[in-house]
Amino acid sequence: MGMVVVISLPLIFFGLLLGFGCYFLGRARGRQEVQTNAQIYGYGVPTPPPGSAGAGFSYPSPLPNHSKPNNSAN
Repeated sequence: MGMVVVISLPLIFFGLLLGFGCYFLGRARGRQEVQTNAQIYGYGVPTPPPGSAGAGFSYPSPLPNHSKPNNSAN
């Protein structure tokens, strides 16, 4: 025989209300955090601080394209 689990209707409503409340509260706090910390994080790749070792670094030119030799001379 199986067990019967009874969940009351007020418990279901409370769970749904709690879920929606947490969702909307978290959404509002997340949007507020983005607005207040936008100047801290900025957008794009951060620039290195002046005087650091990586300040004058530039990426080397790409390597030449290596391909298989053509064996048509055989």
